[in-house]
Amino acid sequence: MNSIIEIKDLSFSYDHEEPKKVLDQVNLTIDQGQWVALIGHNGSGKSTLAKLIDGLLTPTTGTITVAGQTLSEETVWEIRDHIGMVFQNPDNQFIGADVAGDVAFGLENRGVPYEEMHLRVKEALKAVNMEKFAAHEPVRLSGGQKQRVAIAGVLALRPQIVIFDESTSMLDPKGRQEIVALMRRLNKEEGFTVISITHDIDEASLADRIIVLDDGKVIADDAPAKIFSRGNELFKIGLDVPYPERLKHELAHLGVQVPKKYLTEKEMVDWLCQYVLKK
Repeated sequence: MNSIIEIKDLSFSYDHEEPKKVLDQVNLTIDQGQWVALIGHNGSGKSTLAKLIDGLLTPTTGTITVAGQTLSEETVWEIRDHIGMVFQNPDNQFIGADVAGDVAFGLENRGVPYEEMHLRVKEALKAVNMEKFAAHEPVRLSGGQKQRVAIAGVLALRPQIVIFDESTSMLDPKGRQEIVALMRRLNKEEGFTVISITHDIDEASLADRIIVLDDGKVIADDAPAKIFSRGNELFKIGLDVPYPERLKHELAHLGVQVPKKYLTEKEMVDWLCQYVLKK
């Protein structure tokens, strides 16, 4: 696979005189078409890293390369053409009086001709299953619907990379499931590179790869199964793990010999059935 983001020796402090770094010597490569989940406790540097990739913040040291271009004052606007960001609160992204107008806002700013803009808005709303709501006022939508409209506004700009910054954290369980399913489809069927910054372990478990940040440093970078098999280490830095891994942890405390490898929910049920039958 070709890399689409390369980060080398990246450090960042909000106050350059302050010795404590929000990010400290981060080195990462993200491949085109990959779904990467960034997890870590509050203050670990996840959202700061996303803002640095999008050029909303300037690194203290190090370089960021996106789609072959090194991020700088001269290239930041070109690089932003490759990136779409979906934030935690969709209400903060609404501009238009109706859904279609809101999705069209970014295209109008870029001077996209009306006929092409109309087509892109229609395609983007269809992609998030919101075409029937084109004339609705955004304020009258549910939380999940609002977030889908925010995503449509990003998709209309046709980026290669979509960054979801805690985009499901304010939603109810149904809305969260809808947006995570949409992330998966955008990645697996549409080929977008997806970066999801999340506290939702179930969301992270669907990614191709999980990167764990702790106090500004990358402490783990691997497939979800391998990350979650390190449950004790995650607990120590205040992170959760999927329910089967928590159950294994509790059983081990009771003296039960549990499998060392990561088990999905179904695999855990199968193992428990076999364990009970043996007893």
